[in-house]
Amino acid sequence: MVPVRKKQDKVCRQCHRVLEAEKEACITCGNTNLSTDWQGYLVIIDPNRSQIAKKMNIDLPGRYALKVR
Repeated sequence: MVPVRKKQDKVCRQCHRVLEAEKEACITCGNTNLSTDWQGYLVIIDPNRSQIAKKMNIDLPGRYALKVR
């Protein structure tokens, strides 16, 4: 049996938004500089009430990475 390889999500190096592996540009800021080398997973539900979202300058709900290389 051949192991199935899951495609790795990509992260925008500018806004840290986590994107599906097949995306070629960020859906938030339009940046095409994406990385597969990232750490930490953050889900922002209500950016207006989140202290972490304010520190990371996140205005929209979604999935974000804490560290991107």
